[in-house]
Amino acid sequence: MDLPRFIAVEGAIGVGKTTLTHNLAATLGYNTLLERAEENPFLERFYKNPKNSALATQLFFLFQRAQQIQDLRQEDLFETNHVADFLMDKDRLFAQVTLDKDELAIYDQVYDRLTIDAPEPDLVIYLQAPNDILLERIQMRGVPAERNIDSGYLTALNDAYMEFFHFYDKAPLLIVNAAELDLASNPDHYRQLVEFMLTIKSGRHYYNPTPTL
Repeated sequence: MDLPRFIAVEGAIGVGKTTLTHNLAATLGYNTLLERAEENPFLERFYKNPKNSALATQLFFLFQRAQQIQDLRQEDLFETNHVADFLMDKDRLFAQVTLDKDELAIYDQVYDRLTIDAPEPDLVIYLQAPNDILLERIQMRGVPAERNIDSGYLTALNDAYMEFFHFYDKAPLLIVNAAELDLASNPDHYRQLVEFMLTIKSGRHYYNPTPTL
């Protein structure tokens, strides 16, 4: 079977992208490329007071992801298979949501000077869920830095993701309704998604399951 060698999983906070990334890596024998939000010293301050910490938070993530892409290229992407829980494109998506006009101009100047040449995935999986589901999952996982996430911020982020993927065409795309999927502990939910995923070779596809409990 001709498998995608580089898979990226995306979606708003709490939707389950890191869980799916780990599961896919274990199933396919791939290496993981993970967003390391816990390393960002500004993130908790951002959730408490977005206006004061947004630029520092976003620039830290930008430098972090640029380093990850550089490390990936040194490792030789074409010699190993990877599944990532982020797209490089998402960095500016977050910047557009969190930064004001002047801050976004500074961010863009830094981004342009980094000249990031991120490899395009062979498949992108976009997990979708409504805001109330996301908030519930965020509370359940109990990450201290996320306790202060504002529902308005989450709504704006979710809307930005939907708009971004409405126009996304850089790679084959699978849009998944993840509202009722338990990818962490229900093997049938996960198996059915993977079986559908492995049929995708090109274009845009939608997975809207009616999961069995």
